[in-house]
Amino acid sequence: MVEERAFWLAWSQMNGVGPVLLRRLQKHFGSLTTAWEADATALIEVEGVGFQTAETIVAERKELDPVALLNQHERENPNFWTPADANYPRLLLEAPDPPALLYYRGKVELLENQGTTPMVAIVGTRDPSDYGRRWTRRLTTTLAQSGFTVVSGLAEGIDTEVHRSCISLHGRTLAVLGTGVDVVYPWSNRDLHQEVMQHGLLLSEYPAGTQPDRTHFPRRNRIIAGLSRATIVMEAPLRSGALITAHVANDYGRDVYVLPGSLDNPKATGCLHLLNKGAQVILSEAHMLEMLGTLPPLVPPTTAHQTAIPLDLAPDLEKVLQILTNFPQDGGIDALPFDLIVQQSALQAGSVSSALLQLELMGLVSQQPGMRYQRQ
Repeated sequence: MVEERAFWLAWSQMNGVGPVLLRRLQKHFGSLTTAWEADATALIEVEGVGFQTAETIVAERKELDPVALLNQHERENPNFWTPADANYPRLLLEAPDPPALLYYRGKVELLENQGTTPMVAIVGTRDPSDYGRRWTRRLTTTLAQSGFTVVSGLAEGIDTEVHRSCISLHGRTLAVLGTGVDVVYPWSNRDLHQEVMQHGLLLSEYPAGTQPDRTHFPRRNRIIAGLSRATIVMEAPLRSGALITAHVANDYGRDVYVLPGSLDNPKATGCLHLLNKGAQVILSEAHMLEMLGTLPPLVPPTTAHQTAIPLDLAPDLEKVLQILTNFPQDGGIDALPFDLIVQQSALQAGSVSSALLQLELMGLVSQQPGMRYQRQ
């Protein structure tokens, strides 16, 4: 049987098929393996696929062998995850546009991937004030000492302060790059790049050897937001990549915190803008921890026994959970495909996807490779 991850790779090579469309294809057909066999008529039924895109897909996939492509890619880039892999970061899977391929280099901590160890992003300007640097060190130190993993982008300025502070305390830090994980950028952070790889983890959706490009960094920012349960903006002008990260985090339903700055400081205008739009202000280290403490804990999946069905579930959640509970787990079949759950529930695919995600976060359902689900 061809691995589902081979089809994530193959689909990602298609012209006109980005992360959002990949997710829609997966949800519509239940798996990208099934989507690979769909003809143009079936493909057009997917939101965002027009006739021209469907014809392009049909033509291009004739030239692709998913198995051969995967074998070659694994030789050139041995360390990467796809959404079909059990170790793909759990919170990133919640995003509507998770990267089809997430390359990594360094030390993997599976508790981070599972969402058990909370991750918080800290971002900001490449040219911070002394105030911004000082408070970045203070907040990063507090997070690292409190057991959080801190995520940033290995850029100059605020990002650099974040990673250095974590490493100096022997804390965990993740750097999401706009290049391949083997490419150092900026060159001034060449030593820090090595230190993060040795003590933390480098991540990128770009394969080895990919050089920096201005279009890569906004895409990189969505991964920073997607990995993290909250994003903290330390100091940023109105035109700043940090604001992109904050807006994406808000769109993903994650909390956004902001260090307040002076009205006289042009490097703080972006932070003041976010506060005006409803972001939460950070008043001290203790206040930050207090706010982070209100985030509901992610319940790790349990396989010891099936938990009783809660009495207060929403109707859609109850219906989906009942289908999985009643599903016989013998005969060598232990998980239901997504499309079969949609069929049995008579709900829209989007409603089923949302219900499954919520049930998974409650520890009642677990996702298996190939968009298959089973009751816990």
